Formats: sequence, C-alpha cells, structure tokens
Amino acid sequence: MDAIVTNFPRLDDQSDRPSQKEAEDAVRVLLRWAGDDPQREGLLDTPARVAKSYRELFSGYDLAAEDVLGRTFEEVAGYDDMVLVKDIPFFSHCEHHMVPIIGKAHVAYLPNGRVLGLSKIARVVEIFGRRLQTQETMTAQIAKSIDETLNPRGVAVMIEAEHMCMAMRGIQKQGSTTLTTTFTGAFKTEPTEQVRFMTMIRR
Repeated sequence: MDAIVTNFPRLDDQSDRPSQKEAEDAVRVLLRWAGDDPQREGLLDTPARVAKSYRELFSGYDLAAEDVLGRTFEEVAGYDDMVLVKDIPFFSHCEHHMVPIIGKAHVAYLPNGRVLGLSKIARVVEIFGRRLQTQETMTAQIAKSIDETLNPRGVAVMIEAEHMCMAMRGIQKQGSTTLTTTFTGAFKTEPTEQVRFMTMIRR
C-alpha cells in the first residue's frame, strides 16, 4: 500500500502565524516551566535567539519543493541511466518531541528525457528536513515531489538517521540508526534496479 503523503506547502496566508513577540513570550514560559528565571542575565536574550533559530530550523514551511524542482534540462545526449546523489546530510526535528534528527539521504531517479540540476535534489532534502517530521514521512515526501515534478521512470530514496528522541531521552540508546526507503516506478517493480541502487550507495 502506498503512503499517503501531505507535502505541507508554504502558507500564503500568514494571518494565523504568531508574532515574534508571542514566540519569545512562549520561550519565556518554557524557561519558567523548566525551573529557570528568564530575567537572569544569561537568559535575557535567549527568547529572541530561540525564535530566530527556530525560524531558520523550520524554514522549510516557507518553501515549496515544486518551486525548486521547476527547472529541468532536456539536453542529456541520450543519457537514460540512474542519476544518484548520495550522502546528502540533513538536520531535522522529530514532530513528537521536537528534538533533532541527524542523518543523510540518498536519492536516485531514472530519467525519462529530462534531468534535474544536482543541487536541486539536495535542496529538496533540505526543504523537507527543515520541518517537524517523521523519518518515514520525509522519505515519502522527497520521492513524491521528484516523481510528480520530473515524471521519471522511477525514484528511489533512502534515509539513514539517528533520532535524538531515542539517544537523549526515553530509551537513551546512542548510535542506533533508522533506515527508511521509498521506491516508485521501475525501482518499485524491478528488483534489479533496487539492488543497483543499494549497491551504488554502499560503494
């Protein structure tokens, strides 16, 4: 069964977004809740810094993968084999605990007459990474956005990541890695293409 994916495109209507002051006040509440004093010298500028860093860490909500993937190239001199960009580093945040997910993504596609600029693939990973995520959803979102925009013969995505919600809290198992994959088109229907993809990312 295929995953149901919501891409969460950027919001053109920002009327419901809290103000900078409201975000900073919320941080002050959390500081008090944690047991500290927001008025002490070391924390005076912390609310503003946190709000600023969150704006950067979650900047993916203000971007749409479709915009990044919009330009493609048709002059490929007959090339129709796998295009793979591997070991793309990313930082995301778990939507359940809002703690970091640190990992790398491997993304491949089989061209169908058009190719993408290689940096566009890394940008797509960045856009979906800079949102509150589950790794499973992020894997499917990357594949879906490339599949729908480029219409290739197939897309393959693998993500390897360490979840700080497992390393810093709860079970506290450092160093464990979660792997997720999504395949479309020929990568899904032809096992040999999956094997090629897996072999190439392990070289």
